[in-house]
Amino acid sequence: MNISLVIPAYNEAEGVEQTALKLTKLLARLRKQYGKVEVIFVNDGSKDNTAALLNETFGGDPDVRIISHEVNRGLGAALRTGFMHTTGDIIITTDFDGTYHFNTIPQILAHMQVYNVDIVTASPYHPRGGVEGVPGYRLLFSYGASLLYRLLVNWNVHTWTALFRAYRREVIETVGFESEGFLAGTELLIKAIQAGYKVSEYPTTLHVRTFGQSSIKIYRVTKAHMQYQLTLLASGKRKRGLTRRRA
Repeated sequence: MNISLVIPAYNEAEGVEQTALKLTKLLARLRKQYGKVEVIFVNDGSKDNTAALLNETFGGDPDVRIISHEVNRGLGAALRTGFMHTTGDIIITTDFDGTYHFNTIPQILAHMQVYNVDIVTASPYHPRGGVEGVPGYRLLFSYGASLLYRLLVNWNVHTWTALFRAYRREVIETVGFESEGFLAGTELLIKAIQAGYKVSEYPTTLHVRTFGQSSIKIYRVTKAHMQYQLTLLASGKRKRGLTRRRA
């Protein structure tokens, strides 16, 4: 089974060395267990020297590629670019800064195999998950958004905003998403569920970022999620109306 890791990066020069140390150990472990493991870094128009440092650090590994956008296009666009360059049977998306620890990836993969699901999503809001050091205002946004998605889509899924996930290739090839920004991961998860793909949560711990600064813009992201939630609500009402009329 071949594995692809897609890791978006925007102005992450400060953390390249730290990420490289953690990722190198993980790749050795995964390649021993699974065979080919490739990494696709998507440098999303960084204004610092992220791309140069990534090339310098990973240039000797033929299964690590750095794809760059000329300008910052957003997380959704970075994911779409990364997916286009993957070859793996399983595609993993994760944050560059390691807010979800890379060494959890083997457990995510094992969980996917044991439960025979199409998507495994990291879940700090699962009863057995956790959060360490993350500012309260960030949690208020993320937890609140996830709670609304539970009400609108599937109560059994506790976390909807995590980037850290594993997908079977069929999901990526079949399910599309429109968002160019931070809404993309949530949109992809919801559309996959609506398409009938099986999703399971893996309880994990969300850690505070240890270097650099998050590029997330709370107001803009919150607005995008609220608009999408209103769309889901309206869609649900239309479907219920059609059911009543057919009856």
